[in-house]
Amino acid sequence: MLNKAIEALKNGEIILIYDSADRESETDMITAAEFMTTEKMTTIRKYAGGLVCMPISKENCDKLGIPFMIDVLEEANEKYPILKELYPNDIPYDEKSSFSITVNHRDTYTGIPDDDRAKTERELALLCKKGKHSEFGKYFRSPGHVTLLRSEEDAVLTREGHTELTIALLEMAGLEPVGICCEMIGENGKAMPINETKEYAEKNNHVFISGDEIIEAYKEFKNN
Repeated sequence: MLNKAIEALKNGEIILIYDSADRESETDMITAAEFMTTEKMTTIRKYAGGLVCMPISKENCDKLGIPFMIDVLEEANEKYPILKELYPNDIPYDEKSSFSITVNHRDTYTGIPDDDRAKTERELALLCKKGKHSEFGKYFRSPGHVTLLRSEEDAVLTREGHTELTIALLEMAGLEPVGICCEMIGENGKAMPINETKEYAEKNNHVFISGDEIIEAYKEFKNN
């Protein structure tokens, strides 16, 4: 299934990644941000329904100069003490949050419609692809409506979240390691069970792949 997932990403398609029963036990819609379109954003909003985020490789984050959000809170907690109390040290499925800042492209209006978000996502990926990280502030503003996520170094070898699973797949596909991910939510408002996400994938011709398969393949990829 790995080769099919990589080929689908190269073709600009949406794929589905299930992390594991030992973690969030969630399936996310994933795609390469450099190929983002309004139509894909609409599909993700309507049929995934969770929080749309942008996983970004550690290397790109460092070049852009964007921090983990928890680092921002820590720096500001002397002036705003409540921020220290809000520190996310009790996440039940992980040790650390990958959340960074939120942004909009400066050429968007409110930043929230599908065309605005798609533009922000696509243009940020292309800025990284072109190596124009120093122009980040020229083209983007914060806060915004696209949530950026910082991947850990070596992706899934360090952390096994959807952020790192997305980056690992994009790296193996030879694409810019900037992606889109969004949790799939069921009609009952809870995470969609794996049997339903598999059924959705089959019905809509999306590749479905498990986090375990990505992790094993990435280990080999890094060793070669």
